Amino acid sequence: MAKVSVIVPVYNVEKYLKDCIESIRTQSLEDLEIICVNDGSTDSSLEILNDFAGQDSRIIVINKANSGYGHTMNMGLNAATGEYIGIIESDDFACKNMFEDLYKLAKDNDADIAKGDWFNYWSKNKFARKNNRISSAKAFQLTNSKKDKSLLRINPSVWSAVYKREFLNKYNIRFLETPGASYQDLAFSFKVFALAERVILTDKAYLYYRQDNMNSSVKSKTKVYCVCDEYDEIDRFLDEYPDLKFEFKVQEEINRYNGYVSSVLRIDDCVKPEFIKVFSEHFKQEYASGLLGNEFFKKINRKEFMTLINKPEKYIKVLKSIERKRKFNQLRKNILSIHFRNGKLNLTVFGKEVI
Repeated sequence: MAKVSVIVPVYNVEKYLKDCIESIRTQSLEDLEIICVNDGSTDSSLEILNDFAGQDSRIIVINKANSGYGHTMNMGLNAATGEYIGIIESDDFACKNMFEDLYKLAKDNDADIAKGDWFNYWSKNKFARKNNRISSAKAFQLTNSKKDKSLLRINPSVWSAVYKREFLNKYNIRFLETPGASYQDLAFSFKVFALAERVILTDKAYLYYRQDNMNSSVKSKTKVYCVCDEYDEIDRFLDEYPDLKFEFKVQEEINRYNGYVSSVLRIDDCVKPEFIKVFSEHFKQEYASGLLGNEFFKKINRKEFMTLINKPEKYIKVLKSIERKRKFNQLRKNILSIHFRNGKLNLTVFGKEVI
């Protein structure tokens, strides 16, 4: 049994695939099982995978007809035999010591999940900016979502962690297999953090998350309601676990609200009004139920929310304001960000950390 099984879902990514696989097979942790699942690629991706498999016996290639990301990931999870499981998207790449460090962190703490930070990476300029989503104050301390609900608010970055395979199988945690869908890491991420008893974080970044692959499913504006399917799946999951529903239902609605805002900002203008209508109807019902109280409005702007449920036709103007703020904050972060790590003030200037 390998220490870590790394699952790589592959679909028409010939431009980046070699960099991805090379970053995995040259890891400092050699005891890996590398499971590449080709989802019916029509470019040279399968040929590239087979070439790598001929050079490295640790690489297993599963080839299948196109069926979507969720089914592809589940085939990889079902085939994995490692003690822990990692996930690398085929257009991303990893630091050399990613799996050695995360495996050691997980083993030393008998963790269900060990998770690191990541870099946002732009290919054109080879520019990387550390995401800084994991605070140094929360690093290297065993925790779980009942102690710290902020774990459920971390971006569903399933590729910056390792998961104990026994834990995933115990609860049968898998991806939603909606054909042709996107956002399929949302429900998976929520489930693992809701169920995990032992979580350990590190603020060190290991994974380079490519931002400028226009073929990435997250860029698709045609899959408008896939995000709704994911949150509906989370609702179904919470109905199975009443104790978790009591703990986390409001947090799930906070996540849903923010997720819907992000979705409506990226979809085509012609479908925005219809999506906002669905968005508004859902939260109008939740608000009427009395569920959304102080906990919800500590995280969600009440004025913006009331515009959504009472005057959805005017919510477009609210979104434009949100979009301007997000673009400004993104620009500011790319140029300069300030954060604390290990008791020291650190500056990041144009993606370079200055200590």
